Amino acid sequence: MTGLHLSAALTDAGWHPAAWRDPAARPGALFTARYWTDLAAEAERGLLDFLTIEDSLGLQSSDPTAPDDRTDQVRGRLDAVLTAALLAPATSRIGLVPTTITTHTEPFHVSIGIASLDYASRGRAGWRPQVAGGPLSDAAHFGRRTFPEFDLPWFATPDGAAFSAELFGEAADFVEVVRRLWDSWEDDAEIRDAATGRFLDRGKLHYIDFEGPHFSVRGPSITPRPPQGQPLVTALAHDVGPYEFAARGADVVYVTPHSRPDAVTIIAQVREAERTVGRAGEPLKVFADLVVFLDEAPGAAFARKARLDELDGAALASDAEIFAGTPGELADLLLDWRGAGLDGFRLRPGVLPLDLEGITRGLVPVLQGRGAFRTAYDAATLRGHLGLSRPANRYATA
Repeated sequence: MTGLHLSAALTDAGWHPAAWRDPAARPGALFTARYWTDLAAEAERGLLDFLTIEDSLGLQSSDPTAPDDRTDQVRGRLDAVLTAALLAPATSRIGLVPTTITTHTEPFHVSIGIASLDYASRGRAGWRPQVAGGPLSDAAHFGRRTFPEFDLPWFATPDGAAFSAELFGEAADFVEVVRRLWDSWEDDAEIRDAATGRFLDRGKLHYIDFEGPHFSVRGPSITPRPPQGQPLVTALAHDVGPYEFAARGADVVYVTPHSRPDAVTIIAQVREAERTVGRAGEPLKVFADLVVFLDEAPGAAFARKARLDELDGAALASDAEIFAGTPGELADLLLDWRGAGLDGFRLRPGVLPLDLEGITRGLVPVLQGRGAFRTAYDAATLRGHLGLSRPANRYATA
């Protein structure tokens, strides 16, 4: 068995809100370059396909719909795209996939940021567009938009569901604009002929002329077409609407099953979403998210998680399945769930760097021993790692 894909989701001190209090954590280093380059080097050491970097437009919160006043959890973070740019020259093969929030940012800025990352990494850039998690509080940072008030949780109300659909519609337009801007330069638009004084073939730069309910963007980009043509676009999705969002514009979708039968159901919903939106070309790669605590000693990872739960004052809750066990037990689970039709997994380390090392130094060797994971990188680009072709430019003429 070969071809299993693995990625790691990096955030703060780890995905447990009390992770920074674990003896193995490095809370004093969270805002240093060395902390992030060390994590990236470890992920690359484990031959992972890519790493993702979380971001937001508001402080982290224990309440998914509003700010909180807690002072015993990590607050504050670095910009994800800039962090990925820092990691580009410090790595050589692993893909770098920062998150940006579509609700309050401009697609032109994001397009040139991710394109620049693709140049800096020589073809290893990806992107995760995300709608704002707390639109009311986030909007107050910008002062350009107002949002309706809902009884919390807003997304569980009928009006809130309609508002959520509006945000995802905006995000879909955002992704379309970004993709068109990446194509607004043909691959051979730059001539760079000093003898004739011709640097550019202006006929190979294109206006994208996007007009929609949310954006009006003329183009072209200021950044030439990225090395991958189209950097990898990924999306986290939990329901039919977000599955359709991913099917319209993403290459990879992260899903959150809690069992193998659940994974079968979700994959069927993803494929139906592809049919609903009329997706053409390569089907979505489907990755399952899991929060992981790993230790070679049986029971040790569970005990460590229980201690963090006690420190935080509550058992860890997550949209994704939470696993605490040995690398061998996790390998069993991944290979079982893979049989449901999953292409890979995005693992969320409970504590950084400890549980990332559990993945790279514990899980990966077990999977390699079972012939289920690569023993060396065989591609130089992120699209190459996932077996995705380099897309043709939509504006180029034959």
